[in-house]
Amino acid sequence: MADSPEFGKVVVFGVGLIGGSFALALKAAGEVGEVVGFGRSLGTLTQALDLGLIDRVGANPGQEVADADLVLIATPVGQMAEIMERIAPYLGPDTVVTDGGSTKSDVVAAARAAFGDKIAQFVPAHPIAGAENSGAAAARADLFRERKVVLTPLPENPVLNVARVRSAWEWCGAQIFELTPAEHDQVFAAVSHLPHLLSFALVHDLAVRDNRELFFTFAASGFRDFTRIAASHPEMWRDIALANREALLLELDRYQVQLAEMRAALAAGDGERLEEIFDTARTARRAWAEGNK
Repeated sequence: MADSPEFGKVVVFGVGLIGGSFALALKAAGEVGEVVGFGRSLGTLTQALDLGLIDRVGANPGQEVADADLVLIATPVGQMAEIMERIAPYLGPDTVVTDGGSTKSDVVAAARAAFGDKIAQFVPAHPIAGAENSGAAAARADLFRERKVVLTPLPENPVLNVARVRSAWEWCGAQIFELTPAEHDQVFAAVSHLPHLLSFALVHDLAVRDNRELFFTFAASGFRDFTRIAASHPEMWRDIALANREALLLELDRYQVQLAEMRAALAAGDGERLEEIFDTARTARRAWAEGNK
């Protein structure tokens, strides 16, 4: 007879790609007794129920979180503050809350405002696992396998609460790392949020030109590779860009300095400098790719 699951009841707000895959992974591991789902549309929740992501649709958030072992807020970051405010008064004393937001300083600030003296029960996290498609239908049990999840524990978090969130993600097959919220936002502004901004900018620039069809007709693999992430969810990336705007603005300024240097080399016909920049970039990119095979 198998041991009882580590998590008797898990409540998920936002049963799309991240929340749904989290639930599926815990179910596949046999480490959750019941998953209760909340979302913005009954259609999505019904689909999540039909797909086996959740066991039932929640009706009363306060009632459901009162006896939950773990709560995952997997909505876009712009919706998290409202959810936190709704559930804060009803949190059971042993309930641990975590999130799946791509930014952390703003989420932590929202959590402090909402949870107050219950802030020790909130352990921030960021699963780094995207996919081309979103929504409940895109969820899969192996989404987080061998993928990184960054925890950004708070000074108030008891070791046990951090360990419970770590354990949940480990059951999903993830590799766990820890950063401070500020470190997290600085790193991801550079390697995630800025690339999305640049990709959206390039496609937008072409899309608003009168002769855009001419450009898109001849766009090939280089364009496809560089702009793949411009197919990402506009609302979600609006929220991420605004939530992390201070760190993102700093990275954008650094990038503009780099562009200015390349423009100056190009204007001066300085092929040697251009090649130096290209070579440094290629070497770093290849080393990164080798390490991420």
